[in-house]
Amino acid sequence: MGAWSALAATDPAGHGLDLLVFWVNILVLVAVSHLFGLVMRRVGMPSVVGALLAGLVLGPSVFGVVWKSGFEWFLPEIGQGDQWAYLAAVSWVGVALLLVVTGFETDLGLITKLGRSALLVTAGSLVVPLIGGIVVGMLMPSLFLGEDAERLTFTLFVALALAVSSLAVVAKILSELGLMRRDFGQITVAAGMANDVVGWILLGVFTGLATSGGVSVGQVLATLGGIAAFGVLALTVGQRLVDSLLRQVRRTGSSVAAALTVCMVTMLAFGVATEWLGVEAVLGAFVAGVVLHRSRFQHEDVIHHLEGLTNALLAPVFFATAGLQVDLRLLNNAEAFWWALIVLAVAVVFKFAGAYGGARLAGRTHRAGLALGAGLNARGTLEIVIATVGLSVGVFSPTAFSVIVLVPVLTSLFASATLRGVVNNWQGTPDEQERLGREQALSRNLVVRTSRLLLPSQGGPESIAAAQVLHFAWPVEAGATVLTVGDRDAEVDITPLRNVMHDRSLEHRRVRGDDPVRAIIEESRLGFGVIGLGAQDYTDTHQVVSPLVDGVLSESPIPVVVVRRARNLDRPLPGAFSRAVVPVTGSPVSRAAQEVAFNLSAQLGTELHLTHINTVRSEPAGLPSLFSRRMIARSGSIVGVQMVAQAEIHAIELGATVRTMVKDGTSPADEILDLARDIEADLVVMGANLRRVGDRPFLGHRVEQVLRDCDTTVVVVLIPFDL
Repeated sequence: MGAWSALAATDPAGHGLDLLVFWVNILVLVAVSHLFGLVMRRVGMPSVVGALLAGLVLGPSVFGVVWKSGFEWFLPEIGQGDQWAYLAAVSWVGVALLLVVTGFETDLGLITKLGRSALLVTAGSLVVPLIGGIVVGMLMPSLFLGEDAERLTFTLFVALALAVSSLAVVAKILSELGLMRRDFGQITVAAGMANDVVGWILLGVFTGLATSGGVSVGQVLATLGGIAAFGVLALTVGQRLVDSLLRQVRRTGSSVAAALTVCMVTMLAFGVATEWLGVEAVLGAFVAGVVLHRSRFQHEDVIHHLEGLTNALLAPVFFATAGLQVDLRLLNNAEAFWWALIVLAVAVVFKFAGAYGGARLAGRTHRAGLALGAGLNARGTLEIVIATVGLSVGVFSPTAFSVIVLVPVLTSLFASATLRGVVNNWQGTPDEQERLGREQALSRNLVVRTSRLLLPSQGGPESIAAAQVLHFAWPVEAGATVLTVGDRDAEVDITPLRNVMHDRSLEHRRVRGDDPVRAIIEESRLGFGVIGLGAQDYTDTHQVVSPLVDGVLSESPIPVVVVRRARNLDRPLPGAFSRAVVPVTGSPVSRAAQEVAFNLSAQLGTELHLTHINTVRSEPAGLPSLFSRRMIARSGSIVGVQMVAQAEIHAIELGATVRTMVKDGTSPADEILDLARDIEADLVVMGANLRRVGDRPFLGHRVEQVLRDCDTTVVVVLIPFDL
């Protein structure tokens, strides 16, 4: 006898069999959902459509007809019983994780900029379908009403079910189509969130009306106040608490698992809070995702782990479970069938019209209005809950329940198909294209990203020069932390740094201690993307740059940008940089240096001289040697031209001003120094791998020679060799 059979035999309640069926449920739902999702992707549809169809096929409408006894074993009771409770639990966890991922991709700053549009679209997408639902609810025949239902409560439930969207389904469709970062995508997410909040509040109001015949105004106001208070506390106190926990994870050097634990605990805590307020727990999960994403101490790999687990296992269960509850057999008479079509048509048309109208009133384009109307037509969990509550309190008949549950499945199919068609070959406004292009370029970069900048400083002119380079090379979205190590009571004036970085978020941290290198390294582990170090002109030949810089370079776990000011400057800032030499090679570190130089040029108008040095060995004269040298030089020149041309294309895309050249020489460092003197450059930007040789950093002979012999400002972008 197998283990499960033995357990079932010794368990009078049959819990062993229940668990076996549960595991079979999960296996079949996940496998069939992915299979259908693969088919949908092949035809250009999101995989979420496949998961919804998988549930429909595995439900009573198909599986229950084709193999009745097998279906009764597979799913004994739809919507009730222990078996359904198991599935529902996994489904709720799945949708919660899905909304955490959505929160990670939600940009509150962008939504704030689009605030008027989001407000008008939200209003239109709720009010217009509510009106349509009221009209339909008043006209639907008694076949759809529960035994003791009043027409008013029935109408309100129908209107609510047709009016609200599903944030989870909307977000999944947008994500799979790669539309989340589009302007209309962020408006859709904002409107979907508002739809969920309003929907849950109205469901509580209408349920109270159905069960007691009245509504408690005080309870409604308490719920609204609770939600507002929760939002404020989550984004203030909650944000600080999450930052503190993730900061501790970073400081102790813990793995991604520790950061993932913080995410899970935050999701559960926020979910408990919103559930206690009488609103869906997954709304709290969405806010948790926003808070977690806003933390600058968040581990960059957490989102990938969350997406992997959610998309592979839990999200398919959630979407397939929605489809399981549709029983098309209840629409076997003409009246029920035609009214189902009417309900579906009203749900689609009125929602589309409301969202489109709101978008147009907000000044959005025709295509944007169509995209918003299509996206917000996706329904999901909330509609199913509305149908379930309506059935349980006697407002809906089983036929009405089946019609209402069918709406989210079919409208989600409609939303996926129409949204894909609407956005085909649509690039958006010029401003949106510029933003998306910038975000895409940043995502491909090695060092110039939106991660926070760390700038150690005692207020000296060398750190002011470093601040200038970081400020003009990095996007303004990247905040900066000025770190001062030493006596906390000592006077350190960072006003010049604030003036340089005037339009970005700037924090000043003072750390007590007499080991600045150790303090900088410990701080750099707390979620920073790069360290900016201003370097003095140190003449000790035993040092590469200076004791502090060498110490940081010997231990830094993240990229470092070293800015050594021009010699004999009589002012704090090195100037606006009119001309710069940028050596070009095919290495990643050269590309990292180009990222810095191109952004500086785009901001300051610096003329960049992109230069590839083709190294030619010096050998004794002779026919074989001469022929060999010429062949090698020609081959190197061809490769160099290609490298420089590719760099020039990237530079032009970013708005940089460039000139290009390929030079032959026996010493790259000498050629760079000669070129800098010939064109009277006031800046040299180079890249290098950061290696450690014993207790000394090694930047490469070329870089170290330029740092030693060049009189102009030198910027060296250093990437740890083990990154």
